[in-house]
Amino acid sequence: MMVLLFLGVKIMRVTTKGQVTIPKNVREVLGITPETEVEFIEENGRFYIVKTDSPKNTGKFRKFRGIATADMSTDEIMKLTRES
Repeated sequence: MMVLLFLGVKIMRVTTKGQVTIPKNVREVLGITPETEVEFIEENGRFYIVKTDSPKNTGKFRKFRGIATADMSTDEIMKLTRES
């Protein structure tokens, strides 16, 4: 587990949906990009955000994320989902 201490820590506000923005410098150091999964670990009353080693399979269409292009019709995209 990587523990980071940042000088000039920013205070972040929790939204009504329970979301918090992870500061850019923290995302960069941890290598957190869109779709990265993180784990919340509690240790002695403190919580740590840890980037997971590998994504968990969260759905049967996850493997298709990012392969469709604007050049494909809806029918072509649906055909891809039915072939697997």
